[in-house]
Amino acid sequence: MQKRSSVCAGAVVLTILVGLAAAQKKVDAKDAQYIMQALSAAPKGVAKDAAVVRMDDKGNMTTLRAGTNGFTCMVIPPAEKMCADENSLAFFDAYAKHQPPPDKLGLTYMLGGDDGASNTDPWATGKTADNHWVVTGPHIMIVGAGAKSLALASSADADPTGPYMMWPGTPYEHAMIPVGPPKAAAKPAAPKQDTMKK
Repeated sequence: MQKRSSVCAGAVVLTILVGLAAAQKKVDAKDAQYIMQALSAAPKGVAKDAAVVRMDDKGNMTTLRAGTNGFTCMVIPPAEKMCADENSLAFFDAYAKHQPPPDKLGLTYMLGGDDGASNTDPWATGKTADNHWVVTGPHIMIVGAGAKSLALASSADADPTGPYMMWPGTPYEHAMIPVGPPKAAAKPAAPKQDTMKK
């Protein structure tokens, strides 16, 4: 089953703002691997001082690493990685609650790309024949009403190889700016050759 993009995964970050106050716990090997994956969402200069959080299946938030630069990184199941500033977290929180988003610009990194989302229905959970599903490779997102002034392409059938507006015409419209090629499709394995002589 396909899932929505990280922005669509706003429901996953619904409790981020509250969760950042959660107690930090001792980092074990599993946490260290998670932290490394989460931080890969952002450039090294941002990742080095970013907080890292993880949400369990009950919505409880654990801060694995405190941050000092206002960015929070996480892995959104099954494997999307995102690193967002405070304004972006507020935007995602409003999205998850179906509330008007704050009128502040926010910046989010997804240098690992996303698994796709409908470009017309912010709450679609999977691809359908008519919901304009789009998968974007490594990208940054600019959220907030000011992102509309960028005058990027705003077609329902977005071209993810160039900058575009996601969810145009909705309160959650935001800019998607690719910074790398789309995820490569897995190549089929070559058949093994029989090396035994007959």
